[in-house]
This record gives sequence, structure tokens and C-alpha cells, in this order.
Amino acid sequence: MKWIYPILRDRNFLWLLLVVNILGTVYGYYWYGWQLADTPAKFLLFVPDSPTASLFFVFVLIAFLMGKNWPLFEALAVVTLLKYGIWAVVMNFLVYFAGGELNFTAWMLILSHAGMAVQGLLYAPYYRIKTWHLIVTGIWTLHNDVIDYVFFMLPRYSMLDQYIPQIGYFTFWLSIFCLMAAYYAGVKRNRYE
Repeated sequence: MKWIYPILRDRNFLWLLLVVNILGTVYGYYWYGWQLADTPAKFLLFVPDSPTASLFFVFVLIAFLMGKNWPLFEALAVVTLLKYGIWAVVMNFLVYFAGGELNFTAWMLILSHAGMAVQGLLYAPYYRIKTWHLIVTGIWTLHNDVIDYVFFMLPRYSMLDQYIPQIGYFTFWLSIFCLMAAYYAGVKRNRYE
């Protein structure tokens, strides 16, 4: 893997990744537009999960381009990119199993969200996360799960409505897994840097 790290820290590559993430973030908020239109104002911050995750990473990339680290954004980015990257891939495959079809949009969502998860972890050696950053991120992430599955503000996949309790249970443990992965990759002593 050592061959990839010179590419990841190349300024031209960082600029390219920044543009891709900005475009993906804008498209993500657009994609949530119809759901945001009928979301109560108090929940608006917690509804667009994936674009908010990529927005956190946009701030990480801006900091990297300035030669800085913003560890709270790094913690929020790595956990939410991994979580919502995996979550969206799993949900789109569940849609396939429930409906028997994956269209172009579903494949685009699968590939883009898998890329989100991978990019968050690939940059972990450059993060300067401390335990308190991960605690704040854990509060944000688990609070978001409550908003999604107690107040039913989760992304809407009508063919999966009957599985919301199971999806909520899966999502809670996915959050825990992502927090542990972020600790291992971005905080733990003797991690790869």
C-alpha cells in the first residue's frame, strides 16, 4: 500500500478529489431535495447523511491543501464516509433483492458510496484525531441514528419500509463498527502513519 500514499498527498490529486467531492456533495443535497422539502426544520441537519459526510471530507481536503489538519472534521469524515458508504451499498443491494432490479442510478449510488468509504479510510494515516474528537463524532453519529429510526427521518426506500426495525438495528451496529474502525485507523497508538 505504500505506493499509493505519494499519490494521495499529491496536490493535483487532492485538488481533483476536492472537486469530485464538492460535486458529489452538491448532487447529494439535490438528491435529498424532495425529502428535505417535507422534513421538519428541527431535523434538516440530520437528514442528508451522505452529502454531509462528503461535506466533512471537503473540509478535510481543504485543510490538507492548506498544509493543516482539522481533526474534528477528520473524525466526522472518516466515520460518516465509512458508515454511509457501506450503508448505501447494502441498502441498494437490499432494494435489488426486494425488487429484482438494479438500474443505472442504483449502480451509480453503489459505486460512489463505495468510493466514499474507501477514500475516508485511505486518508487515515494523515489524520490527527484525538479521543475527544471521536467521542464528539460518536455522539453526532448515534444521535443521527436516533433521528433516523426513532423519528423516521431515514432515507426513503419504499420497498424496504417493512424492514425499518432491522435496518435500524443494522445501522446502530454499523455506527459502532465505524467508530471502532476510525479509532483503529486514526487514533490508536502504533497505527500506520
